[in-house]
Amino acid sequence: MASRTGHSHLPLVDPLKEKLPYILCGLLALAGVLLVWTLGSTFLPVLLALILAYVLNPLVTWLEARRIPRMAAVLLVMTLIVVVTAGAATFFAVSIQKEVARVEINLPAYANRLYDLIPGRAKAYLEIETPDKLYARIDGLVDELRGASLDLVKEALGVVQRAFSSTLGFLLTVAGYFITPVYLYYFLADLPRLREGLMALIPVRARDRAAMLGTEIDGVLSGFVRGQLAVCAILAVLYSIGLVMIGIDLAIVIGSLSGFLFIIPYVGTVFGIVVSMTMAFLKFHDMLHPLLCLGWFAIVQAIEGALITPAVVGNSVGLHPVAAILALFIGGQWFGIFGMLLAVPVAAVIKVLLRHGVEWYRATPFFERP
Repeated sequence: MASRTGHSHLPLVDPLKEKLPYILCGLLALAGVLLVWTLGSTFLPVLLALILAYVLNPLVTWLEARRIPRMAAVLLVMTLIVVVTAGAATFFAVSIQKEVARVEINLPAYANRLYDLIPGRAKAYLEIETPDKLYARIDGLVDELRGASLDLVKEALGVVQRAFSSTLGFLLTVAGYFITPVYLYYFLADLPRLREGLMALIPVRARDRAAMLGTEIDGVLSGFVRGQLAVCAILAVLYSIGLVMIGIDLAIVIGSLSGFLFIIPYVGTVFGIVVSMTMAFLKFHDMLHPLLCLGWFAIVQAIEGALITPAVVGNSVGLHPVAAILALFIGGQWFGIFGMLLAVPVAAVIKVLLRHGVEWYRATPFFERP
C-alpha cells in the first residue's frame, strides 16, 4: 500500500522539481520589476545608460574588430559622441538665435494677422481691442519668458526636489544623472561579459533556443532603437530643408523637433504639420504657403515609408499600425512620455515572445490531440 502510494506521488513530485527553476526565475523577474518600479528615479539613469550602451555597442565592436582594445574603443566612441553633441548643440543654438531674432522683427506683422483671426467677443474679453494692444501683450509675454527662464529652472528644481522624500534622495537622483557617463562606460566595457554571464545561467539543452530568441529580439530592438534614431535624424534634415525653402520662420526649429519627435510614431508628423502651417499662414497670410508645408510633409512621409525606413530599419519591428497606436496609448497612460518612447520596441519584443509562445503551444500534445 505504501509502495503504491509512493509510486502514485512520483509523477506529481518530478514535474514540480522540473518546473521549480522556471518558477524561481519568474519570481526573481517579478521582484526585479517591482524593485525598479519602486526606485524608478534611481534606476532611470541606469536604464538610460543601458539604452545608450546598446545603441553605441556596434560602433565599439566595429573598432574592436580593427584591433583597437575595447577600453580604448569605448573611450574613443564616448569622445566622438561628446564632440558631435557639442557641435550639434552649437549649430542649433546659433540657428535658433537667428530665427528668434527674425521672428521678433516680424512680430508686429504676426500680431496684426493674428488680430484679424480673433473673434470680436474674444478681443473684448482679452482686452486687446486694437492690434497695438495685442502686440504689446505678445511683446510683454516674450519679455516675461526671457526674464522667467532662470526662475523657471529654479521652480522646476524645487518641484523635482519636493517629489522626493528627502533632500538626500533628491541629491542622489541628481548625482545619478551626472554619473550616467560612468554607467555608460562600464556597460560598454562589460557588455560581452554580461552576455556570456547570462548565457551561462541558461541550461545547456536550452542555450541554442535562447540564443536564437536573443538574436531575434536583438534584431527587433536594433531595428527600432538604432534604425529609428537614424530615421529621425534624416527626417529632421529633410523637414528643415523644405521649410527653409518655403520661407517660414523657425524653420530649423520646427523641422528638427518634428524629425526627432518621430521617435514617437505619428507625433512628430502631426506636430510639424500643425506648427509649420500655422507659422506659414501668419507670415504670408495666404493658403499657398500652408499647403506647401502640408505638401512637403506628405512628400517626406512618402519617402520615409517607401525608402528611408525600409532601407534603415527594415521590417524587423513589423508591428501593425493599430498595435503601435495602442502601445503608445498604454505606454503613455502607465509611464508618461518615457512610456511612449519605449512603447513600440517593448511591444515588438512582446510580439516576438508571443509568436514563440504560440509555436510552443501548437507543438504541445494538448493542441495536437484529435
